[in-house]
Amino acid sequence: MINVLLAALVVFLISVVLGIILALANRFLKVEEDPRIDKVTSLLAGANCGGCGFAGCHDFATSIVEGKSTSLNPCRPTNASKKEEIKTYLSSTPGPDGNVINIK
Repeated sequence: MINVLLAALVVFLISVVLGIILALANRFLKVEEDPRIDKVTSLLAGANCGGCGFAGCHDFATSIVEGKSTSLNPCRPTNASKKEEIKTYLSSTPGPDGNVINIK
């Protein structure tokens, strides 16, 4: 019986130590993402169809914000008014580097 309790205690202590390590890693090693990516993703149609050539709307928004894609035309499901809203948002909202993005 003592062996079982000792094994359970060791497993519990290991899990506590690993939990603390994970919590510290999450706090100090977190990678910040450009907040404009989430905004552009929310303005896209959200179909995640892949018709634009990317894995989904989040990947397409990332490519737009990072400047890898310079046009919103590949996204067929998003209507023209939302595309204009994205263009206006990106041209008026600077990123962490201080630059704004002009989309065709």
